[in-house]
Amino acid sequence: MSETSTSAINGPDAAAMRSRLSFDLDVDICVVGAGLAGLSVALEAARLGASVAVLEGRHVGWNASGHQLGTVMPGYGLPIGDLIARIGFEDSRELWSLSKQGADLVRANASEELIPGLALSEGALEVSNVEAGDELISRLQMLGEDFETEVEGWQVDRVRAELKTDHYFHGVYYPKAFQIDGHKYIHGLAALARRAGARIFEDTPVVSVDPSGVRKRIVTPSARLRAAHIVLAGNIHLGAPMRRLSETLLPVSRYAGVTAPLGERLADVMTFQGSVSDTAGIDHFRIVDGDRLMWASPETTWAARPERFAGAISRRIRTIFPQLGNVEIVETWGGAVGQTVHGMPQIGRLRPGLWVASGFGRHGLNTTAMAGQLIARSILWGDDRWRLFSPFELVWAGGVTGRVAGHVIGTWGRGVSAAAGALARYREKARVQERVREVRLAEANRQAGTRGPPASRQPPGRPRPQRPRPPAGAQSGEGEGT
Repeated sequence: MSETSTSAINGPDAAAMRSRLSFDLDVDICVVGAGLAGLSVALEAARLGASVAVLEGRHVGWNASGHQLGTVMPGYGLPIGDLIARIGFEDSRELWSLSKQGADLVRANASEELIPGLALSEGALEVSNVEAGDELISRLQMLGEDFETEVEGWQVDRVRAELKTDHYFHGVYYPKAFQIDGHKYIHGLAALARRAGARIFEDTPVVSVDPSGVRKRIVTPSARLRAAHIVLAGNIHLGAPMRRLSETLLPVSRYAGVTAPLGERLADVMTFQGSVSDTAGIDHFRIVDGDRLMWASPETTWAARPERFAGAISRRIRTIFPQLGNVEIVETWGGAVGQTVHGMPQIGRLRPGLWVASGFGRHGLNTTAMAGQLIARSILWGDDRWRLFSPFELVWAGGVTGRVAGHVIGTWGRGVSAAAGALARYREKARVQERVREVRLAEANRQAGTRGPPASRQPPGRPRPQRPRPPAGAQSGEGEGT
């Protein structure tokens, strides 16, 4: 099956996952939301022996969790320097270590034995659209030495040997990062959770939540559920029962598409087989099915029909790889993610028995897997490492005004990044032209047999200056008064 297929899992597991909660139920843990984070919590908790019910208002992976490029690598969306400035060096190291564990969890789940057909490929490359050689060295030292992450620095010539474009300069290569078919992964994750004992109910929206008391109460349209713990793993669509949480998230919709087969044209512009993302957060792309490009770029702070952005994606590809010319986009999709004001995911306990795993926009699959394990082990084993995320508490995102401001800031930031990239490429071309002029001048001088006018040669028509004569009777070396 093609990696770009968007069909759901077929068979008995799929039919069972589509079941709606129509009877009262009592469980240890109730997870609200069947996205990547919610299913990760359910899988880990069920593996540890807890009774788990997952409530999903629509169906598994219907939003951003089922429509992503599938890149798995360590780290967070917040730059390391900002993270250290916020919580200090040692806690930043701990959080980074957790993110690496999350990537390892995804790799373990994505084995061919557990979830077949994920088309796993290795390596991820972060490229800069400006010249940042000094910053590259500093970042490599921090990642490799302080954060114990396997990375390689790629100079401009190596980046451009793999990506035939002058838009990118230096790069950071993560050899242990990988990518999978994201849509198949989430449905495979649901199947694993169900086989571990978790019960997943789709088409079951939550009407109200009462988190007080030892046994929490959850009301759905056709049944009631009681649980010792509730995990809010939804996104911006949690709705009225969890409005306090949903209002801390800025909704951002990102759109992606897949090109028609490009044949040998694609090999002429890109030989790198992993995923590529730029440090400005504008483009994210990789090769799928051998000769097609999967590309994510446009963003909005409101929902729109993904097919509207096929032209924008095609133009973006042409901007980076003009050699390809106009490319046909044969499939588009999009999903809304929730981004937090502080730029980090929201993971931890809101009050006894009420937990949150949300705000994963721009953070990747590794953080959702890590959050699932962290919360399940916190509930069942008393693991308190979730407190590392305590500095990143719930912060109101500003409502409609915040959404407008987010759109303006995002558009402005992309414009600034594009302008910085254009300026960097202009300066590079100017330096190249200057070197060419210097080489031509040196060659002209060589052919003329001289490097410049000799000191003894005088311009025509001007007399040679005479050396002053000493006074009569003076001898060489004698001064006045001797």
